[in-house]
Amino acid sequence: MAEKRQFKSEALQFAYDRYIGGDPALAAAFEEELSKAEIASQIHNLRKRAGLSQRQLAAKVGTTASVICRLEDSDYGGHSLSMLKRIAAALGRQVKIVLVPAGRRRASA
Repeated sequence: MAEKRQFKSEALQFAYDRYIGGDPALAAAFEEELSKAEIASQIHNLRKRAGLSQRQLAAKVGTTASVICRLEDSDYGGHSLSMLKRIAAALGRQVKIVLVPAGRRRASA
């Protein structure tokens, strides 16, 4: 059985325990949404730190501002490795992928 996710925030822990609990399907859906939000947030934060608008980053990447907007949307789930690499390169970064043992989650919030 996978380890239960642990949060630093008591309120967040209560909400997770109450609404996700031990349901594996809900836990998997939660993790998927969290992953999408983390990717979107990283793209947005790196772009902002670089002082670029979505239009400017799009020009550096060779795409449109609407694509960058979509990639920064936490509801978007179509992030491709090739596009992430293009964005990383345009921002002077590299993509790093880490595979961790299933069931081991880091503490959040």
